[in-house]
Amino acid sequence: MLIRVDPARSEPLADQIAACVRRAIADGEAPAGLRLPGARDLAASLDVSIHTVLAGYQRLRDEGLIELRRGRGATVRAGAPDGRAVVVDLATQLVAAARHIGLDDDEMLAVVRAAAAR
Repeated sequence: MLIRVDPARSEPLADQIAACVRRAIADGEAPAGLRLPGARDLAASLDVSIHTVLAGYQRLRDEGLIELRRGRGATVRAGAPDGRAVVVDLATQLVAAARHIGLDDDEMLAVVRAAAAR
């Protein structure tokens, strides 16, 4: 699992770390029970503060995606929701609804872009 951050982005670094782990869970790269990199090691490899890594991990814990145990590190929780599967299902429903009312691909993409811009 690759965790990257870009200090030039406006998104906080802790949020970027959490997003990388979320994506890995959703893509199946981080299965239940996988031990995440230690906060100190990850902070050193990303050249960020350990507090930044811990903040990202705490967000994931609050979302129920990982377990944090002092001295044992962070592991992906069993039963963590498969976010990508949910998005794929919703996209399938969107395509079916768009086809039902006669939207072509360009119109459907325009609707998605407008929704993302909100």
